[in-house]
Amino acid sequence: MLLAGLLALTATCLAADEGAAPPAEYSGMAPKICLNCHGEKGALPAHEILMTPMALTGDPNTPFGEGNHACEGCHGPSKAHVMSMGREAPGFLFDETTASEDQNAICLDCHQQETRFHWPGSTHNIEGVTCVSCHSVHQPDDPVLALETQPQVCFQCHKEQRAQFLRQSRHPVQTSSNAYSHTGLLACTDCHNPHGSDGPGLLRRNTINEQCYDCHAEKRGPYLWEHQPAREDCTNCHTPHGSNHPNMLVARSPWLCQQCHAAPFHPSSAYSGVDVPPNDFDQRVVGKACMNCHNQVHGSNHPSGIRLTR
Repeated sequence: MLLAGLLALTATCLAADEGAAPPAEYSGMAPKICLNCHGEKGALPAHEILMTPMALTGDPNTPFGEGNHACEGCHGPSKAHVMSMGREAPGFLFDETTASEDQNAICLDCHQQETRFHWPGSTHNIEGVTCVSCHSVHQPDDPVLALETQPQVCFQCHKEQRAQFLRQSRHPVQTSSNAYSHTGLLACTDCHNPHGSDGPGLLRRNTINEQCYDCHAEKRGPYLWEHQPAREDCTNCHTPHGSNHPNMLVARSPWLCQQCHAAPFHPSSAYSGVDVPPNDFDQRVVGKACMNCHNQVHGSNHPSGIRLTR
């Protein structure tokens, strides 16, 4: 009975194999064959990949390492693609028919460590963003990896943030491809991890305040007298990408302060800003308004600094 079962199973497998498509084959001569069409003057040039770390033949971990099939190491067995003179062929990856999950799986076979640990389930992954949506694999200088050119890649999708970086008060992020228009000192990845994170908004830190304290350590404290909104979330008062108010505030004082401090210690009438109040009230609107007196808005360690005045 056992022998009869094995024979029947073998017959079933052979019948299934007869109807299955033959396995895809490697062309065997990439990149020489590939560069015939994808050279410097081709419609889709890819020759510059030979100047990138991906093409190191002495490194067995690169696609061009010994036994890794060069171009086909990422694009898959491409003999059918070559024989069809570039027309659509089965088994060829990274064309318009390849699903984003399949494209990313090829990259993650090698690049699944460190900052890419949180990629599964990240915002970009859920939205169907592919690695090659941001990275230019065939270029020796990938724009998304350079301080001056990275923001332009991000701004292709994040246009609202680009507009905010053009406002009067903003972080020094490059807003134009023209290097003379604005010198960038920060890039998007100084605060965000595009491959995923535990923090909100793909921040590198677990909270907004922790991220801000990386640069603004003097605001961390600890303070004897804390200003609770500042302790809770920096974005209660500041907008990190840019604002038309001083110091990237979400509104100008005293109106920003009066969103919380409507009555205590001062008359609770809301200032309209149309006319400067006369005499002893003028300092509450002009200059730094509330911060003319309450200048330690992030917190104070002075024994008499309960009002954050010193």
